[in-house]
Amino acid sequence: MAKIVLIPLDERPCNFHFPVALSFGTEYEVIVPPFEIMGNKKEKGDVDAIWAWARKEVQDASGIIVSFDTLLYGGIVPSRLHMETTDTLQKRLENVRMLKQINPALVVFGYSLIMRNPTYSSADEEPDYYGLFGREIHRRGVIEHKRLLKIASSEEEKEYEAITLKLPPEHFEDYTSRRAKNIQMNMKIIDLVSVGFVDFLIIPQDDASPYGLTAIDQISVRKHIDEKKVGMKVYMYPGADEVANTLLSRMINRFKDKTPNVFLKYTSEGAKMVIPLYEDRPLHETVKYQIIAAGGMVASSMVEADFVLIVNAPPSNMLNASQSHLRGIEYDAFRNLTEAVVYAGYVIRTLKKQVVIADVAYGNGADLQLIALLKAEGLLFQLAGYAGWNTSSNTLGTCIPQGMIHHHYGSTQDHLDFLSLRYTEDAGYCGIVRQAVCAEELPKMGLGYFQADGKRGRVSEIVKKRLEIFLKDHIEDETTSIEILDCHMPWSRMFEVGLKTRIIRKQTIEKI
Repeated sequence: MAKIVLIPLDERPCNFHFPVALSFGTEYEVIVPPFEIMGNKKEKGDVDAIWAWARKEVQDASGIIVSFDTLLYGGIVPSRLHMETTDTLQKRLENVRMLKQINPALVVFGYSLIMRNPTYSSADEEPDYYGLFGREIHRRGVIEHKRLLKIASSEEEKEYEAITLKLPPEHFEDYTSRRAKNIQMNMKIIDLVSVGFVDFLIIPQDDASPYGLTAIDQISVRKHIDEKKVGMKVYMYPGADEVANTLLSRMINRFKDKTPNVFLKYTSEGAKMVIPLYEDRPLHETVKYQIIAAGGMVASSMVEADFVLIVNAPPSNMLNASQSHLRGIEYDAFRNLTEAVVYAGYVIRTLKKQVVIADVAYGNGADLQLIALLKAEGLLFQLAGYAGWNTSSNTLGTCIPQGMIHHHYGSTQDHLDFLSLRYTEDAGYCGIVRQAVCAEELPKMGLGYFQADGKRGRVSEIVKKRLEIFLKDHIEDETTSIEILDCHMPWSRMFEVGLKTRIIRKQTIEKI
């Protein structure tokens, strides 16, 4: 069995476990660092120990997938908080050259984020002052960008003056100086691509928007990519927590010398041009990037396709899953879920081709209408891939790699288990249970959204029980059930849940 080394973006299941789970049932073993040397949200991982582990493991590995945010800063959240000097970061980055010196045949894929700039004030994953001035920092960045483009309105100029008076300059200086340092490291990583020490790089943008500090940083990075002439080896598009899945798929496709062809179908034609929540460009452009980044190609016809990707999205006014009760005509009349599900069944049962569903109709959770239709048609566990969690890119970068791996290895038990995880988490937790527990249970316990009672407290027990009820009501049928083997709250908050699930096929008695 060939070995692929993974340095995850952080210790949460979406980064630490998903790529490993996707590799189950293949001839590739994905190994990750010992959990105890990874970080814990704002506590950075042991960078030196992670580097030492990586140097040892690459000796007999076929490839390595590297989160540079972990190897430089200790994780995704520490990358937004660190006080490291440029010299320290540069010395850490030089270690990348050692990887191919240790193993010249090693394939090195990496990713390094452009630091996000949330629209809201919260210090949960940002510096403490972001809890007081986060919105102002974001808006100042947006207006500065528009001023550079000479498109700032008079109202925005007045807003800028008010923000300048309110926002302590030392906070803005701290925030922007760290951004500048991180962008400098991104450019150094691009340099490593240009000289062959990194074979392929993705620069994802977490919580992106068309204007602001993140968009300004994109311009600098894109210019450097052009100057180094590495545009075919460095991709830049929205995303973050899903990128290791994408790179795993790309690496497997490379090792197998295959390029899966993916035919696209949308639940609404206008969905191609919708700009998803937390992103900066039309959905269709990101979908194309996600497919080629995973090692595939967009097919021009169904005939040449290895599988079909159905993208579920409205043509405009995308909502969060918690707002699904507010959906309007964009969801109910301007898209056709029924036709998409009929189409999926026809492709699978008549054309004998596989179907992957990217459920990006809502941010931060699945479309329960779609789930109900898929269950009614008996298609939930006939799919080659499904996802519907967090951002559009998080979802795309999970279901597309799953579909590509399924293309090579089929409907293994591990594939079905990963489908069961997606329905439990994306539809069950993100779609229903999270909101219900926050509204009905946490107030009685004196807790809140950002304050659960630890990783494995009473909250996780309540979540598990509610998920079991959800599965019985919305997913399971007379042939299939799902067992929840583990349920915990990785960062002791409600945003994400850590789950381990497995599918159980029930025995049926044939009538005589």
